[in-house]
Amino acid sequence: MKLHYYPETDSLYIELKGEPGAETREVAAGLNVDLNAQGEVVGFDIDQASRHLDLTTLETIALPLRQTRVA
Repeated sequence: MKLHYYPETDSLYIELKGEPGAETREVAAGLNVDLNAQGEVVGFDIDQASRHLDLTTLETIALPLRQTRVA
């Protein structure tokens, strides 16, 4: 899983699978879900993320992480 923040558009993309989306559906105002060709969720795009989320802190609870990276 990867989190991508784009300050120029203030959007946050949560990549669940490293594969391209074949279809995008808006599930709520400003929240889009990307689906692969099999209809599985591959990511979420949140528009105006800083207005809806606290982007200054990232906390994980009980994730079985093998590796963490800061880009």
